[in-house]
Amino acid sequence: MAKSPYLYFEPQRVARLANLSIVARQVVEGFISGLHRSPHRGFSVEFSEHREYSPGDDLRHLDWVAWGRTDRYYIKQYEQETNLRAYILLDVSGSMDYRFDGPQTKLQYASYLTACLAYLMARQQDVVGVIAFDDRIRLHLPPASSPAHLDRVFTGLEKLTPGKVTAVAGTFHELAERIAKRGLIIIISDLYDEPGEVVRALQHFCYRKHQIIVFHVFDPAELLLPFKRMVNFVDLETGEKVQVDPRLLRDAYCREVQAFVDRYRKECSDRNIEYVVAPTETPYDRMLLTYLGRRRRLLRR
Repeated sequence: MAKSPYLYFEPQRVARLANLSIVARQVVEGFISGLHRSPHRGFSVEFSEHREYSPGDDLRHLDWVAWGRTDRYYIKQYEQETNLRAYILLDVSGSMDYRFDGPQTKLQYASYLTACLAYLMARQQDVVGVIAFDDRIRLHLPPASSPAHLDRVFTGLEKLTPGKVTAVAGTFHELAERIAKRGLIIIISDLYDEPGEVVRALQHFCYRKHQIIVFHVFDPAELLLPFKRMVNFVDLETGEKVQVDPRLLRDAYCREVQAFVDRYRKECSDRNIEYVVAPTETPYDRMLLTYLGRRRRLLRR
């Protein structure tokens, strides 16, 4: 397979996901034929219900079986299948620039994931936009699905650099007001903001009838604190420094991190938000293959 001209798009990895689709769990609104049920009635795909015939209705959609049984004329109605409108919200704050000893920072991992998801959705004729943020919007590409749009996404990702302070909750509230048409919101972030405020911002998206998927990105060192000797930690967003002995803190630290993850998992579950822990040590294509395969099985139940 030819080498990609883009830094964050790897065709050989994306090809492993070719048989999986990002299908909406709820009714969406769209304008082209795609994979998702629409709230608008039509005559195109899946039977939904009958209604009584009215003069002027297309006779091709008369249900002659129902007429034979009831001696009344009924029109078959169907639910159209349509496209999904999605936004990928990518956190580019300073904390996303962290890497311990792996091959990628959290931001690099998240950028690969963003490019892969954008390609998968465009391939299935869905429209996808990308918004990168720290304490303000750094990149805003409105939803589209053309090859030219994917080029803008891929090249836009390459130009992003880590910011400083984050404002996850405030940014989400702003975007919940700005994104008017309901669809899919994909969040890729380490969520390093006050959890209660972030949860309220996620609820704002829910109130606006969006479906939400959260990819919670961690470097393995953030989960395990593997350091062996006295170490100086530097806050990548504020520059604050602190010297600690990780051997004395490891157990308490790991409990706090697990509580942090568990809280987001529970709060998301309570709101019907899909929550996925995405450690950078797991290749993004493998993580997506596992997640999307499990999601497809659940949606078929």
